Formats: sequence, structure tokens, C-alpha cells
Amino acid sequence: MSATVGGTTALGDNAARQLANATKTVPQLETISPRWLTHLLQWVPVEAGIYRLNKVKNPESIKVTCTAREEENQLPRTFVDYEENPREYFLNAVSTVLDVHTRVSDLYSSPHDQIKEQLRLTIETIKENQESELINNPDYGLLAQVTDEQRIFPLTGAPTPDDLDELLTKVWKEPAFFLTHPLAIAAFGREATRRGTPPPTISLFGSQFITWRGIPLIPSDKVPVADGKSKIL
Repeated sequence: MSATVGGTTALGDNAARQLANATKTVPQLETISPRWLTHLLQWVPVEAGIYRLNKVKNPESIKVTCTAREEENQLPRTFVDYEENPREYFLNAVSTVLDVHTRVSDLYSSPHDQIKEQLRLTIETIKENQESELINNPDYGLLAQVTDEQRIFPLTGAPTPDDLDELLTKVWKEPAFFLTHPLAIAAFGREATRRGTPPPTISLFGSQFITWRGIPLIPSDKVPVADGKSKIL
């Protein structure tokens, strides 16, 4: 296609562009997320793919005493008993079969290696599934491990600073972080700001997170949202 400029016929942009080399990006996968949860959890090696959670049975039966300095009291006799059938978690595999035609990898691997990109995108999807299973799996997911005694319900519709304070009383031993959907974090931020207590921020992994009482609120789109409601772990 030609173009006429000032009475002179010349090659047009569209035609000339056919001889130019376009700069191509690698494929962009919109489902990739930061996966903060996998960075924050403590990972341990699992021998034989089995993680056995041993617990003490009847901890209130362990007897100790503090004797007075001027008196000699009978010392209690005690022992620590264990559960005979502890819970066991078995290692699960996230797997798939990746198909790539040799014709495709041979002919169309410049400037980007087709096999490398196919593997990269598949591995990213596997890692996304891993985080989802850590949260939602009915056997070992975090949501399934919460007992009724550890559950609270918001005083109003949106999560409030009072609700997070109440949640902290359930994990007062070692509070590490809150985990919830980004929409729940936004709702909490609006509610806290409305009360005149905008939550401060903290830098983790080079990103900014809002906090409450020094505990960061970590976003994950794997936390389910149903009927405008979500959960905060």
C-alpha cells in the first residue's frame, strides 16, 4: 500500500511494518498471583510423605506444685500421656501432562523457547493450585482446620477493628498474620478509616501491606467469596 504526501507517492506505514521485527513479550497469564501465603508458612521436610501431628492427651492432668519455702509438702506424681491415634497428613501431588508437538517447538521457538514457556506457565498454574489447596482443601486446608471455638462473627456487616481485636484473642500465643480476600481487606480499611483509625502499613517482600495491631493483612484471591461474604484467617 502506498501513501501520497505532498503529491509524492511513497511506501505507507502499514506496508512498511510488514518488514519490521516486532518486539514480543512472553505469554502473560492473568491468573498468576504473588502467592504470599507460601512465602509466610513454615515448611518442614516430610519423610515418606507423612506428617504425623502428635498431641498431649489430657494436658490438665499434668500435676505440678509450687511448695512454700518454709514447708515440706508432698510432691505430686505425674506423667505426660500422648494420643494413641494421632492425626496424619499425607503428601498430595499436583500433577498434569504437558503436550507440546515437536513440530511446534522446532519451528516456532524464536525468540522465545516454546517448551520453556509452556513449562513456565504450567508450573505457575500448579503453584496457584497449591496455594488454593492449602486454603480450601477439605482435608488439610486452613479453612477446614478451624474449630468452632476459634470462630467469631462480625458485629456488623463489614469487618471492623473490634472484630480483628476479637480475632487476635483467639491466637494470642503467636499471632503472625491475617489472611483474607483483597475485597475483605478493602472493606476493613474503609471501616477503620471511617472510625478515624486508618490502619498503618508495613513493608514485606518489597510490597506494602496494611496492618492491625502490628499484624499484617495478607491478601489472597484463593480465599472464597460467596454472597458478598468472605473469611479472615
